[in-house]
Amino acid sequence: MSITTIIHRKLNRKLHRSFNKQFIYTPFRLSSSSTNLTNTENGNRKIEKLLIANRGEIACRIMRTAKRLGIQTVAVYSDADRHSLHVKSADEAVRIGPPPARSSYLNSSSIIEAAVRTGAQAIHPGYGFLSENADFAQLCENEGFTFVGPPASAIREMGDKSASKRIMGAAGVPLVPGYHGHEQDINIMKSEADKIGYPILIKPTHGGGGKGMRIVQSPKEFVDSFLGAQREAAASFGVNTILLEKYITRPRHIEVQVFGDKQGNVVYLYERDCSVQRRHQKIIEEAPAPDILSDFRTRLGQAAVSAAKAVGYHNAGTVEFIVDTLSGEFYFMEMNTRLQVEHPVTEMIVGQDLVEWQIRVANGESLPLDQAQIPLSGHAFEARIYAENVSRGFLPATGVLQYYHPLPVSETVRVETGVEEGDTVSMHYDPMIAKLVVWGENRAAALVKLKDSLSKFQVAGLPTNIEFLYKLANHRAFANSELETHFIDQFKDDLLATPNNSASAEAAYDTAKHSAALVAACICEKERTLLKKSPPGGLPVWYTHVPFRLNHHATRTIELEWENEYRDNTSDHLTLSIDYLPNGNYLIKIGENSFSYLEATVTHLGDHDFRVEADGISKNVNLASYVTDQTEHFHIWHGSNHHHFKQKLGLDLLDNLETHDHRNRESASHPPGTVAAPMSGLVVKILVKDGMKVEEGQPMLVMEAMKMEHVIKAPSSGIVSGLQVALGQQVSDNSVLFNVKAA
Repeated sequence: MSITTIIHRKLNRKLHRSFNKQFIYTPFRLSSSSTNLTNTENGNRKIEKLLIANRGEIACRIMRTAKRLGIQTVAVYSDADRHSLHVKSADEAVRIGPPPARSSYLNSSSIIEAAVRTGAQAIHPGYGFLSENADFAQLCENEGFTFVGPPASAIREMGDKSASKRIMGAAGVPLVPGYHGHEQDINIMKSEADKIGYPILIKPTHGGGGKGMRIVQSPKEFVDSFLGAQREAAASFGVNTILLEKYITRPRHIEVQVFGDKQGNVVYLYERDCSVQRRHQKIIEEAPAPDILSDFRTRLGQAAVSAAKAVGYHNAGTVEFIVDTLSGEFYFMEMNTRLQVEHPVTEMIVGQDLVEWQIRVANGESLPLDQAQIPLSGHAFEARIYAENVSRGFLPATGVLQYYHPLPVSETVRVETGVEEGDTVSMHYDPMIAKLVVWGENRAAALVKLKDSLSKFQVAGLPTNIEFLYKLANHRAFANSELETHFIDQFKDDLLATPNNSASAEAAYDTAKHSAALVAACICEKERTLLKKSPPGGLPVWYTHVPFRLNHHATRTIELEWENEYRDNTSDHLTLSIDYLPNGNYLIKIGENSFSYLEATVTHLGDHDFRVEADGISKNVNLASYVTDQTEHFHIWHGSNHHHFKQKLGLDLLDNLETHDHRNRESASHPPGTVAAPMSGLVVKILVKDGMKVEEGQPMLVMEAMKMEHVIKAPSSGIVSGLQVALGQQVSDNSVLFNVKAA
């Protein structure tokens, strides 16, 4: 380090006096060892200012604990995150580059410079990005900053999955058969795969989150899968080395939370079951793992502690195991040398703040509790709320959070989030919106709370997985703890909508009609309430009861469009006729023949909230609306139901409407043979040319979005024409990529 840098840092530490900004506080069931970390202990200065080298919900989560402990916080941000919640929540914030992660959150030198400029003494990496980068951890130490995480040596040994397998094998921990060597030549790797036997699992040696993982069923798939895994690993982690493992066909994913201090003490804080996954990424985690014996739990915990001690580990870490549900045996999979996304479920069952533990250990303190003192209380679930298109294979989605109302938090319900209403979920980063965490006295009680909380978590403006999570939480097999990593595939007929299912389509349509009637009633009542408070010339005649029109009620018509997920590429159009009755109720007739009707009493409670009585049932209803592209969107929530309706602007709700010509249902889609982008992203590989003959299902090009690769395949056999994209081009969702014409 130069003399100039040292002097500059010392001056900054003296001169920088940050002032606190208000931030969102989420209470949860944790206990704290003490309340102040700025005192000296053994002559060492404690952390007083902490830079968080991350973004989103984890940056907000770390800041919350730091502020409770009296530690000033520094955020870093890319241009895409200039107005984000983690920036607003910090005492200071420093721009570190343009939106791409390689130029910002993965830019070590920019982060170090931000710490120097602000006088931070320590750097917390969060998870993802540089959290498992040994070179970054070493750079922090070399530059005189405390790295709130494990030593660089442990990150290097355990972060390299091949090296960690060798270490665990030497320590006697059971390993899945595979190849963990240094060779990366594709022919050698293919030969090793043949020796292991298919199916095999291709995994990057660094990183996590399912990025770069491929299940390969046969030798003919190996080359493309291997090269794709290398590209994705390089894009996500900056390292493209690969390992191979035998793919266990019915596994559970169980991981153990470990924690060590610099005095050599290591404990485990029990285990989490993370078996429910899509695209090799966890979506529901729970702690403790259900249906395991106490002896099994102890053996898992002791194996995890041995793994940590083998590399001189301190701070938070997670040792992941694959449990073969057929044999009951467990195998070491990898160690994540960081705080996990799902750490809150562990916090909920042990009543400890793991971020506080991290800071204390980084300060040189001993662990707050020894193994015998760590409690195990109740059960907790975490559900990850993502912006994604479930019906398109869980592809990530982008867009604006037009309406964002998570449920209220309490000691037993947490919402970990890094976004606010009006924020944009961009293509540059992970599409997670929030983590919903609940606790109950046992698994059944926690599951009840999870289902209730999911039904009240309201997001509009872009597609999410909330309804899918609700279905999953209500599934009998999930309730019975029949968990394995193929859970979603195994029960996909129950969890995912099957297009062109006429029975399901009709049932869904009937439910949507009821919701549409409630939407119409709530729209009218909100309008009437507003006009009554400040009428421009009095209430419209529609809301009055004129004597000479005895037994006649003015009628208004609303037409709504609704996409039925059980009808492929089509929308249902709902015509609703509304009468305002003398008793103040609304009579809503559904359909042009008006055979179906509903009478509703509506009370506007304020803003988006209503109380509606219909069919003898009174219930709370929430209605959100916003406008995009000359279309008004209505989202309604009542009970466990959520529906999204659309209406073209220009339709006058105050007048009687003639039958609206329905637009051609195929206009929203493309002509047969057209291949459109399934999401916004970057074109990273083009495998075809105009005029080339292709077969149905043949890979055509590869797109990357949010650090995940997606292969675009031919919809049918034919000739490629109209190729409209180039390598490195950014494309938007549903934009035309190319056509395949019949040969």
